[in-house]
Amino acid sequence: MNSPDRRRRSLWIALPVAAAAALLVVVLATRDSAFERNASSPILGGLAPPLVGQTVTGEPFDLDDWRGRWVVVNFFQSTCVPCIMEHPELVEFDERHSATGDARIVSVVFDDTVENVREFFAVHGGDWPVVAAGASQAAVAYGVTGVPESYLVAPSGVVVWKQLGGVTADGIDDVIVQLSVSERG
Repeated sequence: MNSPDRRRRSLWIALPVAAAAALLVVVLATRDSAFERNASSPILGGLAPPLVGQTVTGEPFDLDDWRGRWVVVNFFQSTCVPCIMEHPELVEFDERHSATGDARIVSVVFDDTVENVREFFAVHGGDWPVVAAGASQAAVAYGVTGVPESYLVAPSGVVVWKQLGGVTADGIDDVIVQLSVSERG
């Protein structure tokens, strides 16, 4: 085979490969990031699994006491980088809803120490319950595989949304608005 034929054949092979690579780059660049993506779960659409335990401040906590409002159940660890990155968003969400009390956050410690968690909240802020005792049972009941992982519980007590990876205050509010509109409509 002579050299021009080889070059022509190489060109015909390289063009589709380059086109496929370019398409892959476009798809990866325009897809939703893990920061904005929700996920499926067998608990979606059912009553929230029990979340009963003791907070890092020693107070008892029972998720059922919060029926009638939206609740973000956030599983986290103090040394998890995505957890640290999402924390200001949770603080912002909590501040937006603290006056009306229509939505709350509860964090659930995932494989961490109470001391580390207390220090984390002292440094990064956040004024909501953080469940430590009973957290491992909750993680199993919710099917948590890693952190951060968040669930949104509707005022009725039904789990309506699951998020793998970090959340944003606007993202959670958007989900609440969408679900509130669909319930009314």
